[in-house]
Parts: sequence; C-alpha cells; structure tokens
Amino acid sequence: MFITRILHNDRGGQIMLAVLAVVLVLVPVLNLLVPEGNFLHMPTYLVTLLGKYLTYVLLAIAVDLVWGYLGILSLGHGAFFALGGYAMGMYLMRQIGDRGVYGNPNLPDFMVFLNWKEMPWFWQGFDMFWFAMLMVLLVPGVLAFVFGWLAFRSRVTGVYLSIITQALTYALLLAFFRNEMGFGGNNGLTDFKDILGFSLQSDNTRMTLFVLSGLALAGGYLLCRFIINSKLGRIVVAIRDAESRTRFVGYRVEHYKVWVFTVSAMLAGVAGALYVPQVGIINPGEFSPLNSIEIVIWVAIGGRATLYGAVIGAILVNYAKTVFTGLMPESWIFMLGALFVLVTLYLPQGLAGLVQNLKDSRWFHKRVQA
Repeated sequence: MFITRILHNDRGGQIMLAVLAVVLVLVPVLNLLVPEGNFLHMPTYLVTLLGKYLTYVLLAIAVDLVWGYLGILSLGHGAFFALGGYAMGMYLMRQIGDRGVYGNPNLPDFMVFLNWKEMPWFWQGFDMFWFAMLMVLLVPGVLAFVFGWLAFRSRVTGVYLSIITQALTYALLLAFFRNEMGFGGNNGLTDFKDILGFSLQSDNTRMTLFVLSGLALAGGYLLCRFIINSKLGRIVVAIRDAESRTRFVGYRVEHYKVWVFTVSAMLAGVAGALYVPQVGIINPGEFSPLNSIEIVIWVAIGGRATLYGAVIGAILVNYAKTVFTGLMPESWIFMLGALFVLVTLYLPQGLAGLVQNLKDSRWFHKRVQA
C-alpha cells in the first residue's frame, strides 16, 4: 500500500499514527456516548483541549520539516500559524451577521465601533467557506514563497536567516496591533457563533473539529514523510548536510529551499485555521516571537529530524504548560528555558534520540553476549 511505503522504516511514525487512530475513535465514544456522571465520560472542555494540542502538533511537524531536514532554523512559523488563523477568523466573523453586539448585518462589531462605513476590500469573499480555506493556504504560502525566494537567492543562512524570520514575525505583530489595519487591533477577532451553519458551542461541532484536527495531523505527517522519502527529500537532506557541495553538483539549492519552506508554511496555516474555532479567538499575540521560539523548543525536546519526535515534544511541553501555568504561572517561562538548556546540553537529539540510543545500546549488548 501507498501508506505502508511512506512509513517504511518509520517505527515511531507507525506507532504515533496507530495511537492517533485509537484516540480519534475513543474520544468521541467517551464524550458523546458515555453519559455524564459516569467516571469514563470525557467532558467537552477536555476534547477542545486535546484538539488544540493536535493543532500544535501539526505546527511542530511543519517546523521539524524545515529545521530537522532542511537545516533552516525558522523563528517565524508562528506568523504562518497566525495568518491561517486570521483567515479562518475572518470567515467566522462574517458568519455572525446581525447577531453581533451592534446588530450590523454587514460589518463586524469592531468596525462599527471604529466608525468604519464599509467593508475593506481584503475582507471581500470571506463570507464563503471555500474562499476562506483557499486563503488559509495561499496567504501563508505566498508570504513564505516571496520571503524564501528573496532570502535564499541572496544565500542568507544560519543565524542571520533565523533573525530575519523573527523580524518578519515581529513586524506582522506590530502591524496587526494597529486598528486601522482592519483586523480587530489589540483585541483581534472573537465572539464567533457558528461554522457552516453549525454552532461552535455544540458538543457535536467541537467533536467534529477535534476529529478534523486529528485527520489533518495524520495527513500532514504522511505528506512530510512522503517528501522526506522522495528524491526531493534526499536532496533536501544533502542541502542540510553539505549545501556548497550540493550546489557544486548542479542542484539549484534555492529552489528546493523555497519549495519545502512554502509547504511547511502552508501546513502551519492549516494548523492555525483549525486552532481558531476551537479556542474561539485570534489576536496579534499569536504573532509574538516568543511563540515561534516555543515551537522550536517543542521540536528540540522531542527530537529533530524524526517528525514523530516533534509530536512527542509538542504534546509533552504543552501538557506541562497547561499544568504548571495553573500551579506556578509566573515560573513557567523559566522552567521552559531551563528545560531547553538541559535538553540542548545533555540530549542534543531530544527524547526520540534518547530512545533510539537506548535501543541501540540494548542491541549492542545482546550482540556482545551472543
């Protein structure tokens, strides 16, 4: 089978997708079929939390594709995630209609508050779901393509490229904070009512969004694994390990970089689009450079260049964040920084690398004893 070929020699990915399949079956059963009051019942808020984690995992995979396999440390993927989220948020705002606070059937509440007289041109079309979903892919993809084309043709690499990607994110943060940009300013977009006519407060809708997030994660993982296993993937890894030599052989290195960087940005946009209806808000804070740095930490802790390691890192770190921000909210950022330093010093290959080293060590001892 096609999927079997993609996952060949990817034991971690096989286990991850099997666990994901079980979760996508088990969670709806526990939430919708097990009655409330039963200790096995899963509350809807927990389903939403798990759905949010799945979008984070898809984002982590997108970062691992460019950092782990292409060697580009992007500190700007939070921007692509936020742009996908804003595209979805604009669609959801258009669906509110006259149910807003001011009852204006044509303009969102924040535009009425700011005395806007008509809908800006760049909001046109977002009342149609297909158009919004197209923008979820195109906006991050086009930005990544233009940025990558300019940066990679100029042969900007290493820490300089990382700084530029972070500067891009910060510039978007400042722009989206401005009320005159037409994206809700500091408050962003919120108070969503429904999607495709289904209430976002409904348990069934939230469960559907959870399942869609899981399916998007599975599709994103398989897409990344397909790229890695292809001839393109082998060239990408060669660029990571010896860019000058790959260029000397005759490959147009910048073309491969732009292609993979764009695909990664589009995956991040999809993650952002699934994130917004589940959390109910999108604001400029999602562009924060700190968010992009945190994504890199997920991948580093889980293990670069494994994909499934990014899954492990994203889930563990975000679960820890959920727990410790409730217990010690002011200390979490310091704990995260300390964890990153410890992993960098003592587990340079992350948790996935640690597991692989333990397996190799066990195999070696068995061979010696034999």
